[in-house]
Amino acid sequence: MFLSALELRNIVESSFLPKRCQCTLTPDLLMTVKVYSGAKTDEVELLKSGIDASSLNGCQAINDLITTLRSDMQVQASTQTLHPDRQAL
Repeated sequence: MFLSALELRNIVESSFLPKRCQCTLTPDLLMTVKVYSGAKTDEVELLKSGIDASSLNGCQAINDLITTLRSDMQVQASTQTLHPDRQAL
Protein backbone atom coordinates (compact mmCIF):
# COMPACT_ATOMS: atom_id res chain seq x y z
CA MET A 1 0.00 0.00 0.00
CA PHE A 2 1.56 3.28 -1.07
CA LEU A 3 -0.67 5.52 1.10
CA SER A 4 -0.89 5.71 4.85
CA ALA A 5 -4.07 4.44 6.47
CA LEU A 6 -5.05 8.03 7.28
CA GLU A 7 -4.62 9.16 3.67
CA LEU A 8 -6.57 6.21 2.32
CA ARG A 9 -9.39 6.77 4.82
CA ASN A 10 -9.55 10.45 3.89
CA ILE A 11 -9.80 9.68 0.15
CA VAL A 12 -12.56 7.11 0.61
CA GLU A 13 -14.54 9.14 3.14
CA SER A 14 -14.38 12.38 1.15
CA SER A 15 -15.50 10.61 -2.04
CA PHE A 16 -18.99 10.18 -0.56
CA LEU A 17 -19.56 13.80 0.46
CA PRO A 18 -22.06 15.27 1.24
CA LYS A 19 -23.03 11.96 2.83
CA ARG A 20 -21.19 10.93 5.97
CA CYS A 21 -18.77 8.05 5.50
CA GLN A 22 -16.71 6.19 8.08
CA CYS A 23 -13.77 4.09 6.97
CA THR A 24 -11.81 1.89 9.37
CA LEU A 25 -8.74 -0.28 8.86
CA THR A 26 -7.62 -3.20 10.97
CA PRO A 27 -3.91 -3.82 11.60
CA ASP A 28 -3.99 -6.59 8.96
CA LEU A 29 -5.32 -4.03 6.41
CA LEU A 30 -8.92 -5.13 6.20
CA MET A 31 -11.19 -2.16 5.57
CA THR A 32 -14.76 -1.51 6.61
CA VAL A 33 -16.73 1.28 4.93
CA LYS A 34 -20.00 2.67 6.29
CA VAL A 35 -21.94 5.27 4.35
CA TYR A 36 -24.77 6.97 6.19
CA SER A 37 -27.97 8.21 4.57
CA GLY A 38 -27.24 11.80 5.46
CA ALA A 39 -24.75 13.99 7.25
CA LYS A 40 -26.75 13.99 10.49
CA THR A 41 -28.35 10.57 10.55
CA ASP A 42 -27.20 7.25 11.95
CA GLU A 43 -29.07 5.23 9.33
CA VAL A 44 -26.50 3.17 7.43
CA GLU A 45 -27.05 3.19 3.68
CA LEU A 46 -24.09 0.95 2.87
CA LEU A 47 -21.90 -1.33 4.98
CA LYS A 48 -19.04 -3.25 3.41
CA SER A 49 -16.41 -5.05 5.44
CA GLY A 50 -13.50 -7.33 4.71
CA ILE A 51 -12.13 -5.14 1.91
CA ASP A 52 -8.47 -6.00 1.32
CA ALA A 53 -6.80 -2.58 1.56
CA SER A 54 -3.38 -4.05 0.77
CA SER A 55 -4.58 -4.43 -2.82
CA LEU A 56 -5.28 -0.68 -3.07
CA ASN A 57 -1.83 0.09 -4.46
CA GLY A 58 -2.65 2.84 -6.91
CA CYS A 59 -5.12 5.52 -7.91
CA GLN A 60 -6.94 3.18 -10.30
CA ALA A 61 -7.49 0.53 -7.60
CA ILE A 62 -8.86 3.13 -5.18
CA ASN A 63 -11.09 4.59 -7.88
CA ASP A 64 -12.36 1.10 -8.76
CA LEU A 65 -13.21 0.46 -5.09
CA ILE A 66 -15.13 3.73 -4.80
CA THR A 67 -16.98 3.02 -8.06
CA THR A 68 -17.93 -0.45 -6.79
CA LEU A 69 -19.16 0.94 -3.47
CA ARG A 70 -21.25 3.59 -5.23
CA SER A 71 -22.71 0.93 -7.50
CA ASP A 72 -23.56 -1.23 -4.48
CA MET A 73 -25.35 1.77 -2.94
CA GLN A 74 -27.43 2.23 -6.09
CA VAL A 75 -28.37 -1.45 -6.19
CA GLN A 76 -29.42 -1.37 -2.53
CA ALA A 77 -31.45 1.82 -3.08
CA SER A 78 -33.18 0.22 -6.08
CA THR A 79 -33.96 -2.93 -4.10
CA GLN A 80 -35.39 -0.92 -1.22
CA THR A 81 -37.50 1.15 -3.62
CA LEU A 82 -38.90 -1.95 -5.33
CA HIS A 83 -39.30 -3.93 -2.09
CA PRO A 84 -39.58 -1.50 0.84
CA ASP A 85 -40.49 -4.28 3.26
CA ARG A 86 -37.36 -6.24 2.40
CA GLN A 87 -34.14 -5.67 4.35
CA ALA A 88 -31.01 -4.76 2.38
CA LEU A 89 -28.76 -7.72 1.68
